This record gives sequence, C-alpha cells and structure tokens, in this order.
Amino acid sequence: MTETVLLVGGGGREHAIARAVADDCALYACASVRNPGIRRLADGFEAIDETDAAAVADYALDAGADLAVIGPESALEAGVADALDDAGVYAFGPRAEEARLETDKAYQRRFMEENAIPGCPDYAVFDDTEAACEHIDEYDGDLAVKPAGLTGGKGVKVIGDQVTAEEAKAYLRDSDYDRVVLEERLVGEEFTIQAFVANGDARTTPAVQDHKRAYEGDEGPNTGGMGSYTDTGFSLPFMTEGDYDAAVDVLDAVVDALPDYKGVLYGQFMLTDEGPKVVEFNARFGDPEAMNTLPVLDTPFVDVLAAARDGESLPELSFSGEATVCKYAVPDGYPTDPDAGAEIAVDEESAGDALLYYASVDERDGRLYTTTSRAFAVVGRGDSIAAAETQAEDALAAAGDRVRIRHDIGTAALVERRIEHMDELRS
Repeated sequence: MTETVLLVGGGGREHAIARAVADDCALYACASVRNPGIRRLADGFEAIDETDAAAVADYALDAGADLAVIGPESALEAGVADALDDAGVYAFGPRAEEARLETDKAYQRRFMEENAIPGCPDYAVFDDTEAACEHIDEYDGDLAVKPAGLTGGKGVKVIGDQVTAEEAKAYLRDSDYDRVVLEERLVGEEFTIQAFVANGDARTTPAVQDHKRAYEGDEGPNTGGMGSYTDTGFSLPFMTEGDYDAAVDVLDAVVDALPDYKGVLYGQFMLTDEGPKVVEFNARFGDPEAMNTLPVLDTPFVDVLAAARDGESLPELSFSGEATVCKYAVPDGYPTDPDAGAEIAVDEESAGDALLYYASVDERDGRLYTTTSRAFAVVGRGDSIAAAETQAEDALAAAGDRVRIRHDIGTAALVERRIEHMDELRS
C-alpha cells in the first residue's frame, strides 16, 4: 500500500525531506512559503501557516494522509504534532510538551540536570535583566548568553568570541527577552548528530559540522547556517570514533528519559578537551544538516516513518558512504540587512550532479525573488570531502547574481584548521 505523507514546512530542510520521500509515497505539503522545489514534487500543496495547528490537521484529513513529517520548530511549539495525532494522523515530530527540549532552553538544561544527561554545562536561568548582568560581572570565566525561547539560531551571544561582557550586558538591556540562560562558554569544535526516534529506538546518522558565521574564515554574525559537511563515515576528521560514540550515548540517555518521544532528535555538541558537551538539543531536522544526511541515506525514509507509526522497531539505517558538502546562497546583506525582493535567476541545469534545494524564496509568475532569509543551497557528494566540495563549488554557477556564498566551507584549508584546533586543545 502506498503511504500518503503530509509535509509541514517550506524551507530547504523540507525540500530535502520531500526529495527523500516523494518517490515512495503520495506527497502533500503545506507551508506559508511556496517553495518551488517542494511544489514540483508534491501531489498537492496548500498555502497554510505552519503554526496554524487546526488548519494543518484539517488539510491532512482532506488529503487522506497516513503520516506527517513536521519540519520547522515553530510548528512544533504551536502544537501541530498534537493536533495531527489527535486527528488520527501520525506525526513524526514530538508533541509540544516534549518539543520544549528545543523551544525552552531553561527547561532543556533543567531536564538534563534532573535526568543526569551527560554533557550539561554550568548554567543559570534569569528572568531579571539586572540580575543576569550581575552574574556576567561575577562569573569566573566567559559565558554564552541565550534567550530561553526560539530565535532562529541567531539569538546567542558568546562573550570572549562574538561580544565583550559590556556588549553582552547592553544586548540584554536592549532586548525584550523574558528569560535568559547564561552558561559557561564551551571551547572546541561544534558538530551535530541527528537521530530518528520512535518506540524507544534511536537510529543515529553521520555527524555534521555546520558553519553559523556569516563570512569566510568564521567571521561576522551568526546566521541560520551558511553550509555544512559530512565525511565518508559517521565521524568527522577532527573527531575519534569514541567522540562520536560518547555523543550518541547522550542522545540515548535523552530517549531513555523521554520514552514517548518521536521524530528527529538533534544534538548539537561542542567537542572539548574533556569530550562532547551539549550546546543544545533541537526537536527536528537541522537546516542545513538535513541536506547532508538525507541524500546519503539508502534506507527509504518512508520505511522509517511507517515503522514509527506502526509501533515497530525502526529499521537499521544504511548510508551510501559518500561525503557531502552543502553551501548556501543568501541575499546580499544577510543576515543583518538582507536585500529582500531582489529577483534572482537559478540555473538548475548548471548544478550538474550536485543537488539543489530551495529554501526561502518567493516565486511569483514563474520568477524567483529573495526574502530576508537564506535563498537556496547546493549539496555536492563524493568519495572524499574534497571531491564533494569541488562538486558543490562547481554547482554554484547556478547561483547567478545578487546572492552571497561562503566559498570556504568544506575546503581542505578549513577542515585542516579544525583538526589543528582540536589537536591544540588536546595537547
């Protein structure tokens, strides 16, 4: 029997999900953004705000969906998984209470502490701005300043890296955040592991390193992610197998503490000289990490979804063994002053063997325009990171004008710098 799957969301992450399932199911999609890549793959598309839980559930029933995959964190926070489950449509995504693991950073740290989850940094939670500023003054060391709620990956300020202590206090005083989490600054190399979780099982995927800073050489403000890479195995060049296994142990501990959790559990880790520490958890696929992981997943993703719904053990995952490099094209001026509304021309044929994923673009009368967010990404695959990077870089001829790209992602020089950094920390 062919499954009917509803996809909620319209970004690059969701385009990757759509491509992973479209050949094996009847696909329907809904989103506030009319992603041209998703619309071509879907049997039906409806323009619906992803956070309108009742409207999403009604559309799922109208489409005859058996399963749903929820992409964006805002939809999880709005209870879209709850509404779908309650309507009898299995949602591969946590209910709003369990999604607090991402949507409430104060809850996340308390959860880790109360359940003895490994890798929790020293932290404190404040709902009074001046008390938080006093903590910055009194703390022996640098701190990461994190709004407790969702900020699209752009709200964190790290003292000693991005800002000074005085700038961090000014940031808090100028903001309207109700609660903030101040936690020890973790020094090392960041990486992500995503796991498919249901029925008490957690099937993990290759580690990914995302690059948040806007400009080459890791300069500039944080973004939603300018690109990312994976290696041919499960770990990354600056990691050992033991580092990967230690991070998986953290994810397993979370699943043990949340036996009803379903969906994607994303662990963002900092590999320190003491091993992996948890930067944060997300309750959905990463963007761009989904675009690295799903193209090399040989196990049909629909099989994972069906097993989750049917209460069965999730299938063991098989991967192609290819490295991947993802590079995003973003509007000029992104992220501080993006050139929204600029018409762009994307030559898909020039992408060659690389994969092209549309993210936040506005399609009107067959023409594409930028928004205030990332426009599209290309993903190269190969038998090494270098080969994948070359394929991705060649594909960027598709980008045209009026967009900007971090060309250094996946290059030998940048990867070697990561290795040298970890060697220095461990010595």
